[in-house]
Amino acid sequence: MATTEAEAFAELLRGLKDRSGRSYGVLAGKLHVSTSTLHRYCNGDAVPTDYASVERLARLCGANGDELVELHRRWILADEARRRARSAPPASAEPVSLASVSPASVSAAPGSGADGEDAAAPEAPAEAAPAPEPEPRPAPEPDSDPDPGPGPAPEPVARSRIARLPRTKRLRLLLAAVAVVAVAVPAIAYGSGAVTGTDDRSAADVPEAPGREPGESLSPSASSDGKNKDKDNGKGKETPSASPSVSASRSASPSDAPSARTKSTAPGHISAGGVPVSVNTRPYAFEDPCSQHYLIDTPPEQIPPPPTEQDAPGWVNALGGVASGGQFIELTVQGKSSDTVVLNALRVKIVKSDAPLPWNDYAMGVGCGGGVGTKSFAVNLDAARPSSVPKAGQRDFPYSVSQSDPEVYYVSATATTRDVSWYLELEWTSGDQRGTLRVDDNGKPFRTSGSEGRPSYDYPPGGTEWGVAAKG
Repeated sequence: MATTEAEAFAELLRGLKDRSGRSYGVLAGKLHVSTSTLHRYCNGDAVPTDYASVERLARLCGANGDELVELHRRWILADEARRRARSAPPASAEPVSLASVSPASVSAAPGSGADGEDAAAPEAPAEAAPAPEPEPRPAPEPDSDPDPGPGPAPEPVARSRIARLPRTKRLRLLLAAVAVVAVAVPAIAYGSGAVTGTDDRSAADVPEAPGREPGESLSPSASSDGKNKDKDNGKGKETPSASPSVSASRSASPSDAPSARTKSTAPGHISAGGVPVSVNTRPYAFEDPCSQHYLIDTPPEQIPPPPTEQDAPGWVNALGGVASGGQFIELTVQGKSSDTVVLNALRVKIVKSDAPLPWNDYAMGVGCGGGVGTKSFAVNLDAARPSSVPKAGQRDFPYSVSQSDPEVYYVSATATTRDVSWYLELEWTSGDQRGTLRVDDNGKPFRTSGSEGRPSYDYPPGGTEWGVAAKG
């Protein structure tokens, strides 16, 4: 059973994983561990023995500095709790251990003949045997047995005690031992991580069993067709098994994954497996370097050279920058199984709209020439009700995705007169499920501000410092 500290550690690790939008299989491949091992870490069934692998996983999931510190703290507590549990003294042993009882030892014990009748046990010498009593009395304790004198070596204590039991008690003891073994073996197999549950495991991460349909849960108590069903208004509906299964045991929630929040339009429309689609977001992509600017409340003497597109997220976050004039966002949408997920619409939601920021404007490139229009969805954040509009030949929704058929979308948002905090909502359906997936900047809204009249700087090729941008 997981300790309280291990559960707290796994909760934060699971939240980072869910927020990243990546499957267990993808993350496990990058960490060079098995998918089942990563499941056990995120479920609290196991705690990594070293923090290095935890830190690599957290950075792959986009953890910030505060989250890395908190994750390290929780890992230390969980690791210490695991050490205490391992060093705890074992429970005191009973006088007779069931571990020493086996069908072979009971059947071979004196007093159990092959024909089912009691056989005579080896008796002690006649002179040492107790005199018969006129009335029955309990059998003497093993410690009061008479000295058998010279003869065969005495039997082990457990076996000799069993031998003195009546035949019916020996049979009950044998059946109890068999029952303990039958219960313990599946429990040990489950506790060792052979079968684990999760809320976000893709079908590719689950080994396919013969005759099993994609997405079907694996349960030790499943019937021959692999499903347990009941009736719900005449429709077949899978019900959770009483035994542990690979199917999800926890629903997705906003607190677990701020950047993938889901809300259903009617009760029961989100399955226990959670959202069937994931979105990987790049909020600081470059449509072309010259088109991307950032507002930063810092003088040019303290600003490092402009970053490459790959390094832009770290550069912007370190300086507290905000996309200036426009923001180009890349979305990679992929199903989590072979089932088709229909993407019905991409909606724009405004959190806050204020006057544009009075900061300096820094261009990421100089002398790029005319840009090439990219197929994307344009969003005018200055509008009273911003919406996504197909641009440069991009067709409008709906689309469909699956695990083997992802889609990449580009969103080109512009703001000239306002400082806007906003996010996107992706409306989806899959079978009889439907919901809305929130798409944002790692749990916080996107932010785009106009820059009209602001001081503007660029970094000429081959230069060593920022200079005032030429008026175009």
